[in-house]
Amino acid sequence: MKGKDLLSISDLESEDISSLISDAVEMKAQGQLSALSGKTLALIFEKPSLRTRVSFEVAMRQLGGQTVYLSSAEVGLGERESVPDIARVLSRYVDVIAARTFSQQTLEVLAGYAEVPVINALSDLEHPCQALADLLTIYEKKGELEGLTLAFIGDGNNVAHSLLLAASLTGMNFRIASPSGYRVQERILHLAQGYALASGAEIFCAEEPRLAVSGADVVYTDVWTSMGQEAEADQRRRVFTSYQVNSELLSLAKGDAILMHPLPAHRGEEVAEGILDSPKSVVFDQAENRMHLQKALLARMLGGLEIPLFGLR
Repeated sequence: MKGKDLLSISDLESEDISSLISDAVEMKAQGQLSALSGKTLALIFEKPSLRTRVSFEVAMRQLGGQTVYLSSAEVGLGERESVPDIARVLSRYVDVIAARTFSQQTLEVLAGYAEVPVINALSDLEHPCQALADLLTIYEKKGELEGLTLAFIGDGNNVAHSLLLAASLTGMNFRIASPSGYRVQERILHLAQGYALASGAEIFCAEEPRLAVSGADVVYTDVWTSMGQEAEADQRRRVFTSYQVNSELLSLAKGDAILMHPLPAHRGEEVAEGILDSPKSVVFDQAENRMHLQKALLARMLGGLEIPLFGLR
């Protein structure tokens, strides 16, 4: 890793991603470990979550460590107490911080003042833990990443940003179909294009979903309205109505293509009713793999992989 923190996929090299996936596969097979005995993870959540909270808590417990959960009401990032002060205080108590925030800037300030590693557990800009777990899932199902094609249908949101960067780093082709005005940020796209030049990945941006999905190995979608965008929900439903992933659209992908969604899903909106329960869907494998990938990440950040018990390398 380029520094002590994981705030963006861009904090990783392609070798880091490959190594984390390899470690996660090994840890998934081994189950309970004691690599982080005596270590404590602080979870700071401005936004509620099922998968993020439970996957981090169980991951830390399976590594022999413990967690402290801090809700928005308990911490009040930047309101009840300044972010720099929170970072300094927690650095005296815990060994690592995972923060789920509305703003990427909040994470950056937190990491800038914290003496311990900070993990982006979701922000408005990126969701790196989700993207890394997704790549682990794709690797499990396909046996490789390089040369595969992932088609993302919908909003150019935080998940799309992290997937675009991760795919470009690992040589996986990335296609995205989004309505005008809802595309990925130009800065993220430009960064990914630089990675793609080195890895050989291809990036394709379009408005027409059929163009993105045709011949794809992976079809990925996400909610049209994320937390904090509730006031835009009606408008977004109108704009994205032709971006639903249904059986007809999915049929344009390869015959063995898999369907992915980070959950929670709005069934009947971004995905047709029943499609997440079809044989092509791997959404619950994705959810499980959040825990395994985060185990690998926590162990790497806190030195757990130096313990001979693992036998990973």
